[in-house]
Amino acid sequence: MFAKRFKNRLKASHQAGLHRNPPEIRKKDGKYLFIDNRKVLNFASNDYLGLSISETLKKKVADNFLKYSTSSSSSRLVSGNYSVIADAEKKYADYFGYEDALFFPSGYQANLGIISAFFEHKDRLIFDKHIHASSIKGISLSKADFFGYNHNSMSHLRKRLEANRYQQTAVLTESLFSMDGDFLDVEAFGRLKDRYGFFSIIDEAHAFGAAGEKGRGIGRKVADVAVGTFGKAMSLFGAFVLLPKEFKEYLFNFSSPLIYSTTLPEAHAASAIDILHIVSQSDDKREKLQKISRQMKEGLRAAGFRIKGDAHILAIEIGDETECVKVSQSLLKKDIFILPARYPTVQINRAILRFAITALHTEEDVRYFVDSLKEVYGKIS
Repeated sequence: MFAKRFKNRLKASHQAGLHRNPPEIRKKDGKYLFIDNRKVLNFASNDYLGLSISETLKKKVADNFLKYSTSSSSSRLVSGNYSVIADAEKKYADYFGYEDALFFPSGYQANLGIISAFFEHKDRLIFDKHIHASSIKGISLSKADFFGYNHNSMSHLRKRLEANRYQQTAVLTESLFSMDGDFLDVEAFGRLKDRYGFFSIIDEAHAFGAAGEKGRGIGRKVADVAVGTFGKAMSLFGAFVLLPKEFKEYLFNFSSPLIYSTTLPEAHAASAIDILHIVSQSDDKREKLQKISRQMKEGLRAAGFRIKGDAHILAIEIGDETECVKVSQSLLKKDIFILPARYPTVQINRAILRFAITALHTEEDVRYFVDSLKEVYGKIS
């Protein structure tokens, strides 16, 4: 019975152009992937600063895993509450300007863990309709009343706030949106926060390390709680939440994903401290990232494409899911790897080519990408 249902759903996903079957990647080498026997240029990586190839960082991480155990072998609340983890969390809180921090095994668990724990029945959650799937799942588990507002529309957010102004309300959004690539209007968001006094959670996963002064992101002035990840600009794994000190104690006692997961090992926390130092000294990489991202955006616009994105995440809306996959596959034949983002990652019939720029990319890479996209998209369309 179950097998038949699974088979039918897979068949339907094929027919709708929504089936996912990622190619097997033999290895990664900086901005390149090796697929089969081919070396392809990767425009689907979140390694924004290119730290994954840093020999300094690799050595530090290796040394940390030689020094400490390979696993914490326990939940944080059993025997995994190591002092090096607490020390790393304090350093992250200080660097980003918050009272405290809490590490999670993944960004998905972080959003799930804080939203499902903080909110409950009769609370009001207002969220940008383009926030990450993990936040949406956290909302559904919280049992709170929830209302979406049109993506990055401060006027629609204001209407939602006005309608819920006498309720205990929180607003969930991102500082740099993972698919659209646009920044939150921090000033307008701040004016609404001042007026309505809502509680805010800002996901800065794609901004921390890569955007803002010294990589501190853009949302500190308006965020009561911020979520970051080690798996993007910081080139490690896991996630961190920046928050008031008493909220950390609350999560220790009421966040199910934290309580019932093996905590990240001590070596991870030690490596996180090393990474923080490297990120603080990476202004040159951030400047390179901004420059090459700007060149890509300008090059695509000059070629006649309607491009979305304010920084190192850019997107071209293709619309039809099957056509979007064809463009991606055609680019792969020209040794370019790019993500065809489709439903449910984006809205149905609003498929996009989502590409991420890193500090490892060059002006020559940009020219080759633009020329290749012009050629293959013209043939397909």
